[in-house]
Amino acid sequence: MRTITAIDEGRGEGRGKVFLDGAFAFSLSTEVIEEHGLCLGQTLSDSAIEELDQADLLQRCLNAALNLLSYRPRSEAEIRARLKRRFDTRTIDKVLLRLKATRMIDDLSFAYFWKENRESFSPRSERMLNLELRRKGIASEIIDQALQGIDEDKDAYCAAEKKARSLSREDYEAFRRKLGTFLQRRGFSYEVAKHAIERAWRAQDRALP
Repeated sequence: MRTITAIDEGRGEGRGKVFLDGAFAFSLSTEVIEEHGLCLGQTLSDSAIEELDQADLLQRCLNAALNLLSYRPRSEAEIRARLKRRFDTRTIDKVLLRLKATRMIDDLSFAYFWKENRESFSPRSERMLNLELRRKGIASEIIDQALQGIDEDKDAYCAAEKKARSLSREDYEAFRRKLGTFLQRRGFSYEVAKHAIERAWRAQDRALP
């Protein structure tokens, strides 16, 4: 058995130093120190120290996942791929189970978020959205559910309208060619793109040739 002789919880760094029998032994996240109620004079067995080490590993993995989620929603596959750079599979599985239980990770909600974000800021075709979500590791049935009811004509026109502002000085042929290439890169079919281009041209009060 070893005795805790000092605990230095740092200065807002999120980790504390634990001293056993007068010497530095290991560092722990402050969450683990508080959760386990560590205090001066407490004795720790080797198995208790191992338990603290595992709890700290789990907390560090959880904190890393939460940090990733603080920037934007992410799919389960995205989080897993990033965590694999630093943590073992067993620890990652535990963290993901906890986050899914609290719905902080939810692939269906993520798929809706991705679709709505694209529609608002960078419209593209259903085929392109499907491909992007597959790359994020989203299951086919979830993608199908999230992408129901997409209006490609509306999305293509929204994308064309924004791009057309920079083409207001072009003649029809240059306007059609440049906007068509732009919409093709967004995954829209020829017919959908054609209608969007014509609408965008007329919206500038210019007659079709």
